[in-house]
Amino acid sequence: MNKLYMSVITIAIGLALSSGASAANMSKDQYKAEKDGISATYKSDQENCKSMSGNAKDICMAEASGKEKVAKAELEANYKPSSKARLKVREEKVEADYKIALEKCDDKGGNLKDVCVKEAEASMKSAKADAKANKKVGEARKDATKDKRDADYSVAKEKCDAMAGDAKERCMADAKTLYKK
Repeated sequence: MNKLYMSVITIAIGLALSSGASAANMSKDQYKAEKDGISATYKSDQENCKSMSGNAKDICMAEASGKEKVAKAELEANYKPSSKARLKVREEKVEADYKIALEKCDDKGGNLKDVCVKEAEASMKSAKADAKANKKVGEARKDATKDKRDADYSVAKEKCDAMAGDAKERCMADAKTLYKK
């Protein structure tokens, strides 16, 4: 079980690094090839799980499914980069970790299982809250940058008002260009 877990982690890291390296200008063919590779890896992982039984098989299947969903989300984020796509990757990672943790809780009984489930839920809620907070921080930075640019443009405009003629026109044109107005 431990060797399988290490193999899954190694493959996941390799996929993450390989998809990150190909993020620049990914063509439709590259996208399709990587998507097919993810599907093939998922099928292979499922086949590896079939030799197991009981909860070990359930954990293995949850890991395979989570790895596939995360890899697909990362591929989408690389193919069509956006803050929404990056948030989707984080959410898929959180969801995968949660499902794996729940399966691992099935090995326990009684109060230990209840505690394990509550810890998994708390971890998921915490990670989702962090992801949302990071999104809000990014939006706040964007708004702050716009506000600063507007304030700086206002100052530059005021400085230009002290000038006359061509100098004033050049000053205003420079300010508009500099502050993207």
